Amino acid sequence: MARPLRLEFAGALYHVMARGNAREPIFLDDDDRAAFVDNLGRVAHRFEWRLWPWCLMDNHYHLLLETPAARRASRG
Repeated sequence: MARPLRLEFAGALYHVMARGNAREPIFLDDDDRAAFVDNLGRVAHRFEWRLWPWCLMDNHYHLLLETPAARRASRG
């Protein structure tokens, strides 16, 4: 069953996280982590997100992002 859509409004804060299956690593190495951070910066700029604290672990990550404009965080 799909998760309900997020309520979205200007100034909303979202805790975004993802984990590897069965606690498997999601990053291959430091270059892979750097590519993730680079892509994250580009996406944040594109959607005008403000990134607050974030943390990359071997098998998961956490982001706190703010959406200054009321637009869908999940829209591509």
